[in-house]
Amino acid sequence: MTSSAVDVSTAGRPAPASAAAAPDSPAPDSGSGIPASGARRSPSPLVKMLGLTAGLGVILVVLLMLFVMPSLKSGAQDLPLGVAGDAAAVAQVEHTLGDAAPGAYDVVAYASADDLRADVAAREVAGGVAVDGSGVTAYVASAASPVVSGAITATAQGLGQAVGAPVTVTDVVPLPDADPTGIGIGGLAFPLVFGGIVPAVAFRKVFARRLGWAVAGIATFSAVGGMIVAGVLAFSFGSIAAAAFWPVAGAMALGIGALALALAGLQEAFGGKGFTIGAMVMMFVGNPLAGIATGAAWLPAGLGLAGQLLPPGATGTLVRSVAYFGGSGGAVAALTLAGWAAAGILLLAVGARRRRAVAPGLAAPEPVPAAPEPTPEPAPAAVAGV
Repeated sequence: MTSSAVDVSTAGRPAPASAAAAPDSPAPDSGSGIPASGARRSPSPLVKMLGLTAGLGVILVVLLMLFVMPSLKSGAQDLPLGVAGDAAAVAQVEHTLGDAAPGAYDVVAYASADDLRADVAAREVAGGVAVDGSGVTAYVASAASPVVSGAITATAQGLGQAVGAPVTVTDVVPLPDADPTGIGIGGLAFPLVFGGIVPAVAFRKVFARRLGWAVAGIATFSAVGGMIVAGVLAFSFGSIAAAAFWPVAGAMALGIGALALALAGLQEAFGGKGFTIGAMVMMFVGNPLAGIATGAAWLPAGLGLAGQLLPPGATGTLVRSVAYFGGSGGAVAALTLAGWAAAGILLLAVGARRRRAVAPGLAAPEPVPAAPEPTPEPAPAAVAGV
């Protein structure tokens, strides 16, 4: 007789999952083309195209209004204009201006031409005219705004024709000969906004978990960026005197830092949405309403003030003040920028504190008890068969 060994190691064990019976209900046919019940139908390509076109058209209209309308509606509106002379001369000037340019000027009377000239240099008034027996003298400051000084010059010439007197124009604070139209400082708006957005993104990206290093990087770049801009304006464009290098560098550093810290704070406190909204406001509102090239007083009523409340406009005013007027007229702009910088630091602190409060719960979750390890079964014995 021959004996054979039969392996019964699988005896009494359940069948593997792959051998289990198929469920009673059949799987849905994905290729049948019939949508599942309750599924939302996607808009057709035509609807998507028309909707996207309409949305982009609205954005285009808004951009045109923001960038073009301030230029179209700009002009002399309640500009403070000093008038020096006797009472009869001042009354005659007021009457002539009221007929020729109603609402354009807010007349301020001066006792002497010297007082008027001093206030023009101190940016207390936009300009002025002095009327005496020798004729009409216009006092302007082209360094404050070439556009405004041109308008006051034209007004003085009109007054001279009205009274039949010769007109003399005195530029109290002129622009440098190398940049007689003020293009150098007038073009700072976009570089300033760009210089504020980029470091806020770059340093928060590189030092995502090191807030102190991110703030130090923004401050360092602001100082370096201010010196770069001042160097280009002074030694390449000739837009400012060499003596104004450090004041302009400091003003630009404060402007870049205020904008960058504000955006970094919005990102830290409110995430990507906060940063995006802040950057769009600076780019599409602060940039066209800054009035750096013309001066805030030349913009439509209300818009010039709104622009001065944002870092681009305040920086432009401060840079002109320290570059040409020894800082006169720049105190409010400096305080505005300091307020933006302080607000940015406050938002950074609030966001960092909130993140530290949430971090322990994310870093140390509740421990899950480990499942007991199964005890290995003894190997089954072979059964000998006859």
